Amino acid sequence: MQHIKLRHKLNQTVLYASVDNIWFNAHSIYELATEFAKRGGRWLYLDEVHKYPNWSQELKNIYDDLPDLHVVFTGSSLLQILNSRSDLSRRAVVYEMQGFSFREYLNWNLNLDLPIVSLQQLLTEHTEIAMQTLQKVKVLQYFDDYLQHGYYPFYKELPSLFYSRLAEVVNMVLEVEIPQLRDVETAYIPKIKQLLYIIAESVPFVPNISKLCERIGISRAAMLSYLNALHDSRITFSLHKHGNGINRLQKPDKLYLDNTNLSYALVGQASNRGTARETFFANQLRYTHTVEAADSGDFLIDGKYTFEVGGQNKGTQQIEGVSDAYIAADDIEYGIGQRIPLWMFGFLY
Repeated sequence: MQHIKLRHKLNQTVLYASVDNIWFNAHSIYELATEFAKRGGRWLYLDEVHKYPNWSQELKNIYDDLPDLHVVFTGSSLLQILNSRSDLSRRAVVYEMQGFSFREYLNWNLNLDLPIVSLQQLLTEHTEIAMQTLQKVKVLQYFDDYLQHGYYPFYKELPSLFYSRLAEVVNMVLEVEIPQLRDVETAYIPKIKQLLYIIAESVPFVPNISKLCERIGISRAAMLSYLNALHDSRITFSLHKHGNGINRLQKPDKLYLDNTNLSYALVGQASNRGTARETFFANQLRYTHTVEAADSGDFLIDGKYTFEVGGQNKGTQQIEGVSDAYIAADDIEYGIGQRIPLWMFGFLY
């Protein structure tokens, strides 16, 4: 609705509708679009489409039958959107809305205008960029706040209930969306919840698929399917070694929660700092870059750059002799040479 006000000035050729409204119990999206187009409608904005059955098929029909009507739709169920892409292939351009980067969090909370920094700029000019940024804001003052609650903007609505609301979102994905959309048996959901706690507390979690299957009582294929569902729903992030596509059918080399807010919501202040650092790094880079497990170091970015993530005194032993290798160091304001402050990787988008 904010976008509509900015772009269209609320003229009569634009209509917004939330598809979870009770009106749609007796009417269809296609019916609304047809009637709106007859009355000169040009732009139709549909919110929460994932709550409407067969929404993707109706949007396909609207696209085909009403060529002069532009449709923008949103949904908060990523699995629903992914499952419906085949109906909308060649018709819809689908964007995933990432949570706040650390840069966006600072801009939003402090009314700043800090610019995006490309990875190449970060590697070659990080000292100068850090000094310019530090003249505007003491970033380390806010970094821990971001790790705890900065990724999801709804924190500001009811700060005291943020973790409860975030846990409800996780439960909804685990108990409703994944069973319905990925055929996961509900009997295994409590075990999957236990797995999330283990990931949050580990340093980081290196999965032993055979032991996990034995503990939960499911086949290897089913376990890998569940891990893929958690990854696709942005509850976890599965880190694989660099290689061709067939390796994606194998077990991940490491498992992380998707972002650090989830870690704090699940295990609170006991969340391991080393895991939080690596989770932050992977989360901030995977939006615009390819993130894989490295042979030496923690992460391989875009198949070229190797990164070791650690505290302010992290050494270079793990990346000794590796070309294009860097340290992402926590608890430092600025770095020199191959040592780059961890917080700066939150400025990539």
